Amino acid sequence: MKKNALKGWGLFLMLQVAAIGFGQNTVWKVDPSHSTIGFSIDHLVVSETVGAFKDYTLQVVANKQDFSDAKIDLVIQANSIDTHDPKRDEHLRSSDFFNVEEFPKITFSADGFDISDKKTYKLIGTLQMHGVTKQITLNAKFGGIVKDPWGGTRAGLKIWGELDRYDFGLKYNSLLEAGGLSIGREVRIECRVELIKS
Repeated sequence: MKKNALKGWGLFLMLQVAAIGFGQNTVWKVDPSHSTIGFSIDHLVVSETVGAFKDYTLQVVANKQDFSDAKIDLVIQANSIDTHDPKRDEHLRSSDFFNVEEFPKITFSADGFDISDKKTYKLIGTLQMHGVTKQITLNAKFGGIVKDPWGGTRAGLKIWGELDRYDFGLKYNSLLEAGGLSIGREVRIECRVELIKS
């Protein structure tokens, strides 16, 4: 009886995992229509400029249902930067900033989350940008896994944090007459990602 009970319990657990489409080495791809790889930065001390990268690939591989072991690989095409101002975007693509001809890609990779509680994670990964590679730590919130109305399985992540652009050699700036820098050093990362199980 005990063996049969254990077999039955094991089968039940397997079916529960299958019901949400989760298994070993589950691969998730980004849904770009419901995702944003964005940022904001101070401008003229008193306001902010916001933007996003429009061309990127993101793949997540996870074995655990809470995504705590998620392996993340993000590749951004630097020339896809969009701040809703074509003239400014061209300047950002130039050698004053991203220098996209020499450094066409921005990459980020991580091998899992550090779970501080059930809802908020720490994401420690390697960012390569403008020829500089550094480890950074971001905040993350895992939204969970659901079945969508079209028979697919989806997961959601929100990722945010801050980095000093000077650390990556992005040092262009100008001084204001009243003092202070026209463009802030601190860049706020703001990403909202919806993933679809492959």
